[in-house]
Amino acid sequence: MTRQNARAPLRLSLLAGAACITLAGCSDPLDFDLRGLGGGFTTANAANAPLATRPIPDDRGVISYPNYQVAVARKGDTLNDVATRLGLSATTLAKYNGIDPSVPLRKDEIIALPTRVAEPSPATGSPTTGPIKPVDISSVAGGAIDRAPATPGVQTTTLAPVAAAPAQSGKEPVRHKVERGETAFTVARLYSVPVKDLAEWNGLGADFAIREGQFLLIPVPSQTAPQRAPTQTASATTLPGEGSSTPTPPSATKPLPAEKIAPAVAPATAAVKTAAAAPKPEAPAKPVADVGKVTAPAKATKMVKPVSGSIIREYAKGKNEGINIKAAPGTTVKAADAGTVAGITKSADGVPIVLIRHSGNLITVYANVTDLAVKQGDTITRGQSIAKLRDGDNSFLHFEVRKGFDSVDPNPFIN
Repeated sequence: MTRQNARAPLRLSLLAGAACITLAGCSDPLDFDLRGLGGGFTTANAANAPLATRPIPDDRGVISYPNYQVAVARKGDTLNDVATRLGLSATTLAKYNGIDPSVPLRKDEIIALPTRVAEPSPATGSPTTGPIKPVDISSVAGGAIDRAPATPGVQTTTLAPVAAAPAQSGKEPVRHKVERGETAFTVARLYSVPVKDLAEWNGLGADFAIREGQFLLIPVPSQTAPQRAPTQTASATTLPGEGSSTPTPPSATKPLPAEKIAPAVAPATAAVKTAAAAPKPEAPAKPVADVGKVTAPAKATKMVKPVSGSIIREYAKGKNEGINIKAAPGTTVKAADAGTVAGITKSADGVPIVLIRHSGNLITVYANVTDLAVKQGDTITRGQSIAKLRDGDNSFLHFEVRKGFDSVDPNPFIN
């Protein structure tokens, strides 16, 4: 598929979000819920239903669908090896996939085929034949008719079985062509699938690296029907509370104490006692503070504004994950608060992006800068110069504040 490039601020937000993800490196593949990053993509749909495993290729490595075919690379393969095995032109195959014919491929890496080859069949090592297609409703209905009990008075003739391999069934996945600046994480968010499943379907490495022009298969939901719970018969139905003992109430274990009744007194005597027992009026309470008064909410920890200038684009969740501050080219960019340089990366245009980790699980992002004065791992003080603002029409700072991986409005922190 082909999609137009997004606007620069959105690209900066996406790249900054991907850079934040790399800060939590671990031995297992990362699969975070990234619904707060970039364009508001979410992996929530992927959590609602399990994803199917990738179909098993034939002996040639071919997986066939109605609209396209792909080949699965073996360990040590190059495009020359794949082309020879399938009888295709290595040059055409290399141009179609945007990779040199002699570059070693990863095991299970997906190679898109520009033209169709012979369909998988028992002759090519496949237990089934033909492309993978959705379930044929007519064949299912026909099977149901065949399994139905015979109707009296109706004669049927049993036909000799046709010796043919069954056709494969399944959903055809979307085939995504990687564009410049995209990562495995942004592609996974775009289609609402876990990045781990995307990596397994396409044979990605431990670093989830993808290349421009590469074709990726997007995992499809599992089509396994849910198991129906066994129904209970009428005889097995029990009434509420049946079979359970009723607990003894606490009042039944100990009798109530005998009630004591005061003897009656004369009306005059009762009036005297009542007057004597009447409590004295209490002194009026001292006035207390008005507890209903609304107090101002506690403000977030203040940060230094990274550059002096006007905000030309405000924070908008899912559209602009930070703010853009206009300033003169070459203006010094300062660290908003003390911390550690957690990472330095670059945009698709080669423009540096600096990430600084602060206390309270906060990360600040500084994009669209040049002439870096810091490196990864440096300890930074509040207000320290870390870079300069770029020249030209793009002389603005894209500044983000993130809590963990989720972007928040930077204005309460700097205003």
